[in-house]
Amino acid sequence: MGLMRTVIPNGKQLFKAQALKKRNQCPSAPNLELVPKGHVAVYVGEQVEKKRFVVPISYLNHPLFRNFLRCAEEEFGFNHPMGGLTIPCREETFCSHYHLINSHLY
Repeated sequence: MGLMRTVIPNGKQLFKAQALKKRNQCPSAPNLELVPKGHVAVYVGEQVEKKRFVVPISYLNHPLFRNFLRCAEEEFGFNHPMGGLTIPCREETFCSHYHLINSHLY
């Protein structure tokens, strides 16, 4: 009878793998999830139904994200119907811009 050795990754490897996986995903979040320190919640969508995303505050200074902010200002001024920052664009557009910003900053 032979012994089988299983390889179990250590905590640091698991943490890095999860962080990399999260970095490559668009950051949508359920409405009840708390916003972590250093992040901001934004609502994205052109229809009545909007999807909530949580993005790092550092993204607010990026030129692509500033375009989103300009569109939001033109559409809503400073009176956002969702009570938070609402970005009037398609979710697919937001996610593709998010990935571009993410690859530029990281």
